[in-house]
Amino acid sequence: MRKDNLIPAKEICIRYKVERQFVSTLFESGIIEIVKIEETEYIPDEQLGEFERMIRLSRDLEINMEGLEAIHHLLRQIEKLQKDNRRLRNRLGLYE
Repeated sequence: MRKDNLIPAKEICIRYKVERQFVSTLFESGIIEIVKIEETEYIPDEQLGEFERMIRLSRDLEINMEGLEAIHHLLRQIEKLQKDNRRLRNRLGLYE
């Protein structure tokens, strides 16, 4: 992974005004990925959207970490089902 696609976790915390513990908990829960290079932790830029979604849910709707984990899991299931649905529709289109 290229370092220019990585954002330092410390910078994320400052920019989004979140505690470092929030980022660590998201990582421990498997919601976001953290890459450690030379004692510095980074968040891949493709994880930023998911990170922002979790911040909004936490702040705006006051959802706790367990709720964020459940929502993340359900969103992944929905994405998988949508992908399967597209694949099946494409296969069905071959027979029409």
